[in-house]
Amino acid sequence: MTLNRLARLIRKTGRVAEPAPEPPPNPPLAAGTPRALNGSAQVRHVDCGSCNGCETEVGAAFGPVYDAERYGARLVSSPRHADVLLVTGVVTQNMREPLRRTVEATPRPRVVVAVGDCAVDGGLFREGYGVAGVVDEVVGVDLNVPGCPPEPDAIVAALRQVTGR
Repeated sequence: MTLNRLARLIRKTGRVAEPAPEPPPNPPLAAGTPRALNGSAQVRHVDCGSCNGCETEVGAAFGPVYDAERYGARLVSSPRHADVLLVTGVVTQNMREPLRRTVEATPRPRVVVAVGDCAVDGGLFREGYGVAGVVDEVVGVDLNVPGCPPEPDAIVAALRQVTGR
């Protein structure tokens, strides 16, 4: 197929993707948290001691089906470039200080999102000997995404709330 023919076919066919769904309702954020980060958010994922169920769902949220990037959320590899921290799992003794340092390295305004039951309330691992506590007991949390593991839709909805898209 020649390039001109392909261009004509694209113009003739038009847009084939469905429009984005309506933004989710805005549940309350913690006091002082920005409602929206100007339409985009750089996201750093931090695993503090989970079973990897939430990591699978975070991966799916940024994959081609749920595509959190179309709503302005993008994964970054450094907390210094991040606006949002997605924290999964209970905070283990060994991850308490690295989590604090990661939050301190993230520039303000920042949003900390606890993803999954373990991060929110301890889940099955709450009473474990190596557990320091839930994320909110170690660093401040602005938004919770409950579920064991949470659906990718719920993770994307939380990121949409933060980005305002």
